[in-house]
Amino acid sequence: MSITYTPPLSSVTNSPLGKVPIPSILKLHSKAKKIPKAIIYCEANFGDIDGKTANGLIRHSEKYKILSVIDSKKADLDSGMVLDNVASDIPICRNLSDSLDQAGTTPDYFIFGMAPSSGMLSKHERALILEAMNHGMNIVNGLHEFLNDDPVFKAACLVSDVEILDIRKPRDKKDLHIFSGRISEVTCPRIAILGTDCAIGKRTTATILTRAFNDIGLKAVLIGTGQTGLIQGARYGVAIDAIPSQFCAGELEATIVEAFENEKPDVIFIEGQGSLSHPAFTSSSFILRGCCPDAIVLQHAPKRDFRCDFDKMAMPTPSSEINLLETFADTKVIALTINHENMTDAEVSNAISSYELELGIPVDDALKCAPERLIEMVMRAFPELGEKLLAHAQ
Repeated sequence: MSITYTPPLSSVTNSPLGKVPIPSILKLHSKAKKIPKAIIYCEANFGDIDGKTANGLIRHSEKYKILSVIDSKKADLDSGMVLDNVASDIPICRNLSDSLDQAGTTPDYFIFGMAPSSGMLSKHERALILEAMNHGMNIVNGLHEFLNDDPVFKAACLVSDVEILDIRKPRDKKDLHIFSGRISEVTCPRIAILGTDCAIGKRTTATILTRAFNDIGLKAVLIGTGQTGLIQGARYGVAIDAIPSQFCAGELEATIVEAFENEKPDVIFIEGQGSLSHPAFTSSSFILRGCCPDAIVLQHAPKRDFRCDFDKMAMPTPSSEINLLETFADTKVIALTINHENMTDAEVSNAISSYELELGIPVDDALKCAPERLIEMVMRAFPELGEKLLAHAQ
């Protein structure tokens, strides 16, 4: 599949987006279906890096209606205001009792909303989850510690008639796939959203892109590769960091092929994990091998000096990461998206201009820019998507 490059967006004229109205993608389309209610536990971490599961669910959740977040350090604040300075009407509560009082009823699910590097529960957290089960709530667990394998939690499920969803638990090895090469049968663009670090906004950007394309009438499918995307409601995906390495590429390939055959999409976006240049993570390499992307959108945080959780490891530059990615895989980085953590609007604007000049690709902040800006970034590399859009509009 060929990729065509054109000048920066400021010089693009006759865009197909100028001829087709684009509705807002800030809110999900409402559908008449019952969505289970949930509260999220994120003590002392909401809005921070280790609270990324909770953060993601406040910004986007198709699978659960979120009633509140538990974090005593930010109690009584609005969760949306904490994240993006936009009210969500989802309160932050002091503890489980406060959260239940706010709900006025027992929620269907208690979601463990943190992603600590250890991937394990503390004694206090174990006790809290058992308390939630005692109240009649099902548990959503995205950690590497599988609670269904724990005799204490198995017994609690029976006593309280609830279930535990261990999101990261892979299927039996006999059911896993090895890479087959069938990825070549996927003929629509496959675009991976990768990054220069972990917890940097790859999933958020992938979600926004997917929703943006669907909202203009081009069918886009998101392939989740981590626990948060799967909890949010991604229909297709694998928690790739929990799969034995021999099967990682094959499991991702099989999921993408399944999505392509079932949905017949115009474009597929693949959520990235970690960073290819980060020695602590290998998921990016498996994602690149499994999806064989036609293109990459790279996510970067300009004001992050050191790797997340590694205060002696300096962040890579976008140019060095791009060079590594394009050397490692037969693909091209077509755009850079900015994580604006600790940045003023002026700093974001300056970073965008500077990176566009340096890298020669479009750059923007996925959370702050208009949806059509992101769509343009992709369509510049894949003009056939613009042609499809015009055909749909006629």
